Amino acid sequence: METYDIKMPLEFVRNIGIIAHIDAGKTTTTERLLYFTGQIHKIGEVHEGAATTDFMEQEQERGITIMSAAVTCFWGYAGKTYRVNIIDTPGHVDFTAEVERSLRILDGAVVLFDGRKGVEPQSETVWRQANKYNVPRICFMNKVNLIGGDFEKSFGTIQDRLSPKATAVNLPIGRETKLNGYVDLIKMKAYQYDGIDSPELVETEIPEEMNDMVKKYRGILLERLVEQEDSLMEKYFAGEEITVDELYGALRKATIAGDMYPVIGGDGRSAMAKTLLDYIAICLPSPIDIPAIKGIDPKTKKEIERHPDENEPFSSLVFKIVSDPHIGTLSYLRIYSGTLKAGSYVYNSTKGIRERISRLILMHADDREEVEMLRAGDIGAIVGLKNSTTGDTLCDEKELIVLERIIFTEPVVSQAIEPATKSDEEKMGAALTKLAKEDPTFLVKTDHETGQTIISGMGELHLEIMVDRMKREFNVIANVGKPQVAYRETIKDICEESEGRYVKQSGGKGQYGHCWLKIEPNKSSEGFEFVNAIKGGAIPREFIPSIQKGVMEAMKSGVIAGYPVVDIKVTVYDGSYHDVDSSEAAFKVAGSMAFKSGCKMAKPILLEPIMKVEVEMPDQNMGDVTASLSSKRGQIQGSESIGNGITRVKAFIPLAELFGYTSELRSITSGRGSANVEFEKYSEVPKSVAEEIVAGNA
Repeated sequence: METYDIKMPLEFVRNIGIIAHIDAGKTTTTERLLYFTGQIHKIGEVHEGAATTDFMEQEQERGITIMSAAVTCFWGYAGKTYRVNIIDTPGHVDFTAEVERSLRILDGAVVLFDGRKGVEPQSETVWRQANKYNVPRICFMNKVNLIGGDFEKSFGTIQDRLSPKATAVNLPIGRETKLNGYVDLIKMKAYQYDGIDSPELVETEIPEEMNDMVKKYRGILLERLVEQEDSLMEKYFAGEEITVDELYGALRKATIAGDMYPVIGGDGRSAMAKTLLDYIAICLPSPIDIPAIKGIDPKTKKEIERHPDENEPFSSLVFKIVSDPHIGTLSYLRIYSGTLKAGSYVYNSTKGIRERISRLILMHADDREEVEMLRAGDIGAIVGLKNSTTGDTLCDEKELIVLERIIFTEPVVSQAIEPATKSDEEKMGAALTKLAKEDPTFLVKTDHETGQTIISGMGELHLEIMVDRMKREFNVIANVGKPQVAYRETIKDICEESEGRYVKQSGGKGQYGHCWLKIEPNKSSEGFEFVNAIKGGAIPREFIPSIQKGVMEAMKSGVIAGYPVVDIKVTVYDGSYHDVDSSEAAFKVAGSMAFKSGCKMAKPILLEPIMKVEVEMPDQNMGDVTASLSSKRGQIQGSESIGNGITRVKAFIPLAELFGYTSELRSITSGRGSANVEFEKYSEVPKSVAEEIVAGNA
């Protein structure tokens, strides 16, 4: 295994993620990449629970990835050695936060597709996430070797549903189980291998029966590549030969600019993994190919930037926290500029605190290499940071910058949890705190009315795995209640004037706070907005933040059924004060009173999470499945045949109706159906259902 080389130029570093729908073969492909780069000497299989990057027990048992794992490996291409930092991310929608935070700090991505199905629901989600962060990507059509594998058909789904910029750069040789190589459309050569255990690709002639197909796809590829350079365009129209190196240069330029998504196809378990490594080196950007990272100077509030250069001031983003039973807290970070040395101090500009760097580590999945320093372009981990959490910026104390935080979706499912025994009580609190620190979409709170501990997450599987982790990693056994929906409240009308008046006289110093609020609905994208419209000093400026605090406290439990209030604009426009008796506490109470009474006058409504559901099932089960979805207050959005006797139905369904749906679908389809469920939006609850919820909460 090669170790960290401090002298390796940044242009030979690749920070990449492997993203895809669940079960497209991400972890298996990552295993092959590690095998061919010499990081591991035996290939671990996911279904045997032996994959390098799936090192959690739950991952090994379920055959799915839960935590994104970071691995460093080295690959030689065209006489040069490349250092590839790979992050293998989860495909299950409940762990979408892992994909989100990985994409935020990566320079490029490999998007994997199942060659039998093409674009699947979660493929679209990860593609949108990659678009959000402008991540250049290459597409790998995996599993073309299985029965039903069809490169052309699956490639068509990428062009239709994700981007017309997807362009084939190689074509598989042989169909389904006869797959044994590919034609390289740039070199115009064929390469074949002898079974998946053969590590060698042997150059051969392009099969005659593929000539027409090769000509068609080569023509499309050339037209797109020559658009990148005027000189290539001139050569192309003059009929002159364009060299392979020129074409690769244009391919790299087009991929990094987002003008093209190269598509290669084959079997990720074969020597094709070597070709994928070559394309990672050829197409995906190094840290110096991406634009400088932008941030805010916390003192001047002006935008500043940092370039991927060791000589610039140090800046980095913490993107993941892991509690390690052996060495304590591990904080994963991406370094954007400068260098970081073990034993030094850095400044957390998000929280305004100093942190000491005790040890620095490079990760090879769950194997670690301790290093003395990390530098611009590196992805590594710090041991033992006290206060830094996901999304925090660590930077040079003298050159402050705050980088944009990672925004995560709000959890939509909650459960009450209690320790099985009295002795587990203290341990449970500590375990939940650690798990919540690791996962920004896992929230823990106490319901003060019932005294219960409530855990919230992205789905039933998410919460199930958290409870399981508590049992295994922290030795805490807990009982959980039925899953609960995270309802919200808002208003439909405007309350022009709502008064909050808090006056208390009981001997000694009194309390006096008085304000008038205007309360109106806000767009969901704007969330909560507080406006100070006080004129002429009716309320002194120092009391305005207290009114805002009072409003925000009151928003935690609404006026219909005690759920949090969202998407509201509150304007404080008048009030009065007392020279002696007014205090911050009194104005906080007045703000809370005015907000509560104003909400009651502004047509308050209940909101519920609506989920986007995509169900795949055999054609003969379609009638039963759509009837079942409709019975759950579902709005069917449409259906399509995806071949091989399988139909995909899309619908919007309230989360409240979906608990236990996976088991129901299995029984309807005799185990052949699968559903992908992800959060879509909050929507008003129908009146009859709202009345039931309110009655249940009374």
